[in-house]
Amino acid sequence: MNIGIVGLGLIGGSIGLDLRSRGCDVFGVSSRQQTCDRAQARGVVNDASIHLSLMAAADVVFICTPLGSIEPIVRDLVPHLSPNTIVTDVGSVKTPIVQAVSSLWPNFVGGHPMAGTAESGIDAAVPDLFVGRPYVLTPQPQTPAAAVDRVEEIARLLGASVYRCSPLDHDRAVAWISHLPLVASATLVAAGVREGDRDIVNLAQHLASSGFRDTSRVGGGNPELGVMVAKYNREELLRSLSIYRDCLDEFISDIAAENWQALEHKLKLTQQARQNYKL
Repeated sequence: MNIGIVGLGLIGGSIGLDLRSRGCDVFGVSSRQQTCDRAQARGVVNDASIHLSLMAAADVVFICTPLGSIEPIVRDLVPHLSPNTIVTDVGSVKTPIVQAVSSLWPNFVGGHPMAGTAESGIDAAVPDLFVGRPYVLTPQPQTPAAAVDRVEEIARLLGASVYRCSPLDHDRAVAWISHLPLVASATLVAAGVREGDRDIVNLAQHLASSGFRDTSRVGGGNPELGVMVAKYNREELLRSLSIYRDCLDEFISDIAAENWQALEHKLKLTQQARQNYKL
């Protein structure tokens, strides 16, 4: 199987490493020749180019670029594709992407591998990044079944656990477990900065340990990613943030009223509820 990858960063590079090791021929496109050279040197791809024409031989093309680039890249890619080529993406928001790209290419299957690290770029690519991780496919009723099955086959080849749902259901779910945590994490860091006593801020920065590290990690990530998920999943993010704010107000009220019994009850419920998430 010939696999094309547009965007040779962490996700695209990791897909390339795994699929090459499983017998696929992999061709990559990047906007930077330096990245293309590095991808070939690392064995991520058989061949790489800055030109989308390299995708002409691909059976399946993965678009592994930032959300804002997916639609324009597919628009430029279409002239180079054969009619049977399957196109899929790895974007973390699905509804607007699936709507836009499906109108450009009927053989499009929305996808989102739920895996990653804090690193980025081609040198961050690692083998087995997707093993045991969820891989969501978001076909529409008119999406060709054979195309969906082929992308699922590849996702399983990567070792992922495949889920199928509608684009909207995907976006509502990831708003809770990915996009809301990003904003909550960022506001945690922002709140600490607002402490008026700079000596206390300095002390807190030196005392910070695993609790602060874990809860602030996603808020200290790539700002472009944060803006893109807010822009493309705005409605669902605002909905989850509103409910989160209501919950936060309830905690504030309990603490202000010294209602320790109510606070303990809430914490017991969250302790139990967290066990339902497959972390």
